[in-house]
Amino acid sequence: MSYKNFPMVPRVVFGRGSFNQLNEILAPKRLNINAPFIYLIDDVFKGNEWLTSRISLSYDDRIIFISADEEPKTSQVDALVEDIILTTKERPSGIIGIGGGTLLDLAKAVSIMLTNEGETKDYQGWDLVKNPAIYHVGIPTISGTGAEVSRTTVLTGPEKKLGINSDYTPFDQVILDSELTKDVSKDQWFYTGMDCYIHCIESLSGTYLNAFSQSYGEKAFDLCKEIFLDDSLSEIESQEKLMMASWHGGMSIAYSQVGVAHAMSYGLAYLLGTKHGIGNCIVFDHLEEFYPEGVKLFKEMKAKHNIELPKGICADLSDEEFDIMINISLGLKPLWENVLGKKWEKTITPAKLKSLYKKM
Repeated sequence: MSYKNFPMVPRVVFGRGSFNQLNEILAPKRLNINAPFIYLIDDVFKGNEWLTSRISLSYDDRIIFISADEEPKTSQVDALVEDIILTTKERPSGIIGIGGGTLLDLAKAVSIMLTNEGETKDYQGWDLVKNPAIYHVGIPTISGTGAEVSRTTVLTGPEKKLGINSDYTPFDQVILDSELTKDVSKDQWFYTGMDCYIHCIESLSGTYLNAFSQSYGEKAFDLCKEIFLDDSLSEIESQEKLMMASWHGGMSIAYSQVGVAHAMSYGLAYLLGTKHGIGNCIVFDHLEEFYPEGVKLFKEMKAKHNIELPKGICADLSDEEFDIMINISLGLKPLWENVLGKKWEKTITPAKLKSLYKKM
């Protein structure tokens, strides 16, 4: 039997204020004065001196502010890559992504596409990337997505929402500074934190489960319970623990897979543009049949933090629109196999998915 030889992030710095070490971490990685560092930064930090003043730009280094209002798209990656190629004298020394899952996924994808020919959409799938990415660094400013540790970059393409899953995707360096998450709004904190919680539930109850993914999943699950149900944590403790829950949750799916909530939320994102965290929450709220204990606890957390999920987002959809979501969702075969095993198609039919989507 052959086992997956799984790549991990080789270098990670953890600690409040560790963002201050960015410049000294990058300095030895500069290839020459014509090979800039390109910073892709969530545009919520535009004009935020507290963060940007700590980045020292030299030579032709650039900051590109990007809105995270929409899910990252393959066309967006292509446009960024073209812009970088046209405005730099040489291939960049590195790409640094600073933001939530959207910015981290964009940074991973851009670093891959700078060394691989063709369009980004051609690489949506498993192990399609031929050449190693350029040096890339991930700095999360919100915790929960697991994008900082995963070997995938989730993108919406012209035909599907699917990650570039490859050994070249993970970051070369990650900086985990929980202080960067201090201004996240409560709703966003909850939705992204629940992305992590749902990673754990789907991994721990899946058919792909093994001791490797279980050990990370259980730790992330315990941290999520503490963060979202325990009143005794200070704000700083909560921020630090959620950052580690996100890391462990990302690791738990690395050697296994996610499940129903992710498969169905990809459909919502593709058709309606629903953001990943909130999409997972909307779907997971209706999945008692698959994850009875997990959903019960989720509803408890939702009530405790007075979170109102959007309702009726699928109320006015046509049959054709339902079919688009269903086809996107059914295309994610490894996820369904993780939920129900090899014969999943006997249980998960288009009619079954339609009845679930209609509840949302």
